[in-house]
Amino acid sequence: MTVPWSGGGLPPVAAERMAEVRQSGTWTSALSTGEFASVRSVGFEPVGQVMGSAVFQIARSGRYWGYHDCLFSGAGYSFGGYGEAPIALSGRGAPSQALVGVFDQARRTALGRMTQECATLGGDGVVAAQLTMQPFPNAPNCLEFKVIGTAVRARGNVRPKQPFTCHLDGQGFAKLISAGWVPAELLVGMSIGVRHNDYRTQSQLYSWRNNEITGWSNLIHAIRADARQQLQLQGSRKGGDGVIMASGDLRVWEESCIRASNRNSEQRDHVAEATMIGTSIARFRTEAEPPRTLSVMPLGKRGDRLRQRLAAVASSPYGDRDQYRRLLTELQDLGDQG
Repeated sequence: MTVPWSGGGLPPVAAERMAEVRQSGTWTSALSTGEFASVRSVGFEPVGQVMGSAVFQIARSGRYWGYHDCLFSGAGYSFGGYGEAPIALSGRGAPSQALVGVFDQARRTALGRMTQECATLGGDGVVAAQLTMQPFPNAPNCLEFKVIGTAVRARGNVRPKQPFTCHLDGQGFAKLISAGWVPAELLVGMSIGVRHNDYRTQSQLYSWRNNEITGWSNLIHAIRADARQQLQLQGSRKGGDGVIMASGDLRVWEESCIRASNRNSEQRDHVAEATMIGTSIARFRTEAEPPRTLSVMPLGKRGDRLRQRLAAVASSPYGDRDQYRRLLTELQDLGDQG
């Protein structure tokens, strides 16, 4: 890249690519044939493949910056500390909240650049958006956040205030629109929780019986619930009525306890990280849908069915003479078509 860039707006290379796409009059996408047909069936056209990326240095992480503090006052004492250790949860203001904020900023930066590319191409939103996070080559403290999808534009005159983003593929997007819903935004809910291996955890762990490690179960339950709550809060702030889940990820590892190390004691903490990805959706039909009638299409010839009913009425001792005459009239009206 030879053009200086301050970090605001689109990178120069991306801006040049968008200009070339608009001048060429052609578009590219990652949609399959079925996805392309599905998107067009609900009044949208693809306008081009779009992406956004951001490389962030995550140097201030882990024990050295206090983000993984277990907040257990008994850490460092005998047997892991008496009493039940709390769960230091990022969603409840634990030190790990700052680290979650860095990841959230990086994802929003990548999503914002993809959305800006969509707007540059005149798109109304992005479908089949895939969000990934991976280490940057030869830089162990850096992560690349990347999101890529296909920008689409409605054939009508109604335009959203800002482009929507969603993980749904072409068929899923078409089903959503057909059902009276629209995607709003691709969301990421994240939570980090830390729990000290206290006396109760260690006694359960080294027991000779098959039993549950309740402290670790509570840790996993807490971070999953927190990540889901963060996802829900993000969706409600954007006016969404609900969230469609895309994927979820869970990582658990063990680290030396920061508080115990400060007291010259070697004790351990468990750190858990949960990430949930989804798309917020909103209704666009306010009136009630009219009731649908059920169409029944019988197989076979109508004349054969009338003859069977006519024979059943004639052979029955309780047969209705008026019904017999009606069936006979219907059969005669069919003529050669029966």
